[in-house]
Amino acid sequence: MDGMRVFLRAVSEMTATVKAVLAKAGRKLDEVDLIVPHQANLRINETVRRRLGLPPEKFFNNIQTRGNTTAASIPLAMAEAREAGVLRRGQLVMLVAFGSGFTWGGALIRY
Repeated sequence: MDGMRVFLRAVSEMTATVKAVLAKAGRKLDEVDLIVPHQANLRINETVRRRLGLPPEKFFNNIQTRGNTTAASIPLAMAEAREAGVLRRGQLVMLVAFGSGFTWGGALIRY
């Protein structure tokens, strides 16, 4: 694999997915309380966060302590965010992922 190509594609698709999901839902980025991304690579997540213009507290990462837990990364990150008091009932939360096989997707949920 060409690591830089994967990195750039992941950043591009995750950023575009956040915007597309919000547009489809008729919402704006500033309405989102928290983004919980797939925890594959901190550099990818931080680049997506910066491209979206979000402060660190609106983008939850736990890859630094948990590593890449593949398909379980978003549910585990949500559980950790809830335990830390960062994720609370009623919040508008964006889930976004880019994974193996060059697949990506997102969901906007009311937690």
